Amino acid sequence: MPVRDILRMGHPILRGRSSEVDDPTTATIAGLRQDMEDTLVPINSCGIAAPQIGIPLRVVLYRIPPDRIPAGARTQPVPWTLMVNPVITPLGPETSEIWERCLSLPGLYGRVPRHRRVGVRFHGLDGKLVEREATGFHAMILQHECDHLDGVLYPMRMTDMTQLSFASEMNLAGGFFKYQPQDFD
Repeated sequence: MPVRDILRMGHPILRGRSSEVDDPTTATIAGLRQDMEDTLVPINSCGIAAPQIGIPLRVVLYRIPPDRIPAGARTQPVPWTLMVNPVITPLGPETSEIWERCLSLPGLYGRVPRHRRVGVRFHGLDGKLVEREATGFHAMILQHECDHLDGVLYPMRMTDMTQLSFASEMNLAGGFFKYQPQDFD
């Protein structure tokens, strides 16, 4: 399957609400899932929403590989997971700010408030309804990717735009940007 171009902030597809998928079991959705994975693997990324590759459908593919989890974090790895028509529900008022980046805003990082615990409901490729809870980094990824389905990019969630920076300008080695184990729990 082809590696797809990733749309950047400003593209009209990234601004709109994506359409529901009527049948997650179709060959079209299976092919879309493969295209999304084929797009992510070469760049070693954790997740992508279908609108980011120009397909305005409510589909997200994500993973949390072991090498992305800092030592001491309680987060467990998550294999490739396809979510069709996902619905996120905050599970409590607790939020944390976390540094986010996005394939549609290359080279930028921003501090974004996210719910610490969420529930998610979605359908898999087999059409079955899946319900699960997520915390910390896992919850953040789900919120970030599902925002794309509603035309929301992370700068729209930021409360302090002074915390939006180019990676090249940040002191990465000095710890200005560094995930901590508690970001993942």
